[in-house]
Amino acid sequence: MLPEAERTHRVIALVPAFNAAATVGATVTALKAIAKIDDIIVIDDGSNDSTDAEAAKAGARVIRLSQNRGKGEALNAGLEEVLKENAGGGTGTNAIVALVDSDLGSSAVEFEKLIDPVLKNQVDMTIARFPKALRKGGFGLLKRTARNGLKLFTGIEFDSPLSGQRVLNGRAIEAISSFESGWGVEVGMTIDVCRKGLRVREVPVQMKHNETGRDLAGFQHRGQQFMGVIRVFAKRLMTR
Repeated sequence: MLPEAERTHRVIALVPAFNAAATVGATVTALKAIAKIDDIIVIDDGSNDSTDAEAAKAGARVIRLSQNRGKGEALNAGLEEVLKENAGGGTGTNAIVALVDSDLGSSAVEFEKLIDPVLKNQVDMTIARFPKALRKGGFGLLKRTARNGLKLFTGIEFDSPLSGQRVLNGRAIEAISSFESGWGVEVGMTIDVCRKGLRVREVPVQMKHNETGRDLAGFQHRGQQFMGVIRVFAKRLMTR
């Protein structure tokens, strides 16, 4: 951790979690091993298992939502807490926020690679670029659609357009204002940050998370994501 006199930004990890009792504890433990992270907030998105208890036991603060609202709304609940506690000028914040999926487990320690460029003011937002998936998921339609759409909106071709593992500074947080509800959180965030002319960098990491396969559940999951991405693109077209 930097000496207090040199610290100008607090780093806060937001971990949205739904029925993640099996993984959230290990994820929080890995984040606590990163000295640059000052606070970890797990947003329990209406889980019906012991997600909140496992997160608290590992040392996180927990915000519990009474019902499942989806990743975007869970992140908004966490962001509201961050803005309340770390107000900057106007509606902004002087905090740096890490967005962490609850299923990363011990590989969440790789977040240090995403935090450093933002802390050093080299970029405004970092995005984790995952290694190649160990097994085939769908047929690539979702990722191609997200990548092509983002290139249309931003002029940039992203290798990991759907990666939810990100770190944002106050300028990037102000650019997004709030997270999209439902699916499409990531592409909406990328468009909003790039539209403000902010600096974005994909960073190679060795993170691991639960992968969906070519089964009914996997296709349903990707179908929901696809429709969410299309909805966000349509919404952004209306505000160009």
